[in-house]
Amino acid sequence: MSFFRRTSKPAHVATSTPTPAVDQAAAPVAVAERDALTGDYTIDASHSRLGFSARHAMVTTVRGQFTDFEGTAHVDAENPAASTVSLTIRPASISTGSADRDGHLVSADFFDVENHDAITFASTSVERDGAEWTVTGDLTIKGTTQSVTIPFEETGTAIDPFGNTRVGFEGATTINRKDWDLSWNAALETGGVLVSEKIKLEFDVSAIKNA
Repeated sequence: MSFFRRTSKPAHVATSTPTPAVDQAAAPVAVAERDALTGDYTIDASHSRLGFSARHAMVTTVRGQFTDFEGTAHVDAENPAASTVSLTIRPASISTGSADRDGHLVSADFFDVENHDAITFASTSVERDGAEWTVTGDLTIKGTTQSVTIPFEETGTAIDPFGNTRVGFEGATTINRKDWDLSWNAALETGGVLVSEKIKLEFDVSAIKNA
């Protein structure tokens, strides 16, 4: 796990003058004790990204993300199996850089947000090997639930300038969208299809420990 520590180094210290005290309010980050990892957390959506990527027309990759989501986690560093994760995503918040494409994705061809306004994930098991965590859970899209396993790397634990204990995780997995009835496609004249069935999900998560 990466830690971030600031060490004060005065430009000049006279032998007869004691070193001035460091202004603690100016320190950008203080290292959190590893034992402090255990606890309940809320995902900080403003500093997290839930993204995805898919092949388009067999020749390029389209990337996007969901901008409206919320989640919580219970982290147990000593007994990882007791850890839990819960996540809710609003598919209407999808953003791929194209208004026309986003409009198609929220339609009945894909997410059908008029009838299914949330994507949910609830963990069923959590494992840990050092800084590597593996979270398995139920992913529900359009009323269909399938189990997915997501490997995560613990990227850091620190106290931010506002006194919050933060933990970071990065993870990714690949799913087949047809398993959740996201099956719309169009054939290409040159062979193949317009949208790949395989979708890569990407998670860059910052979570704040509850007071």
